[in-house]
Amino acid sequence: MKLLHYASVCLAVSCLMACSEPPPPKKTVFDPMTQQLERARAVQNTVDQNTDQTRKAVDAQERGQESENGDSHP
Repeated sequence: MKLLHYASVCLAVSCLMACSEPPPPKKTVFDPMTQQLERARAVQNTVDQNTDQTRKAVDAQERGQESENGDSHP
């Protein structure tokens, strides 16, 4: 009987532990470096988006000029 009581208490505690939120990650000496890398990736994404927009605008202008002039020379 004691074994059954002990097993049910252990089961209840393990279920409660499984449902709780995980602890926040511990800070390391690499945190400043990883933050800088994340910022650099965000900046690179912005630059890439602007590059794509510019490239699309240039392509659209080139196609528009070609169809107006009737020739494929710039």
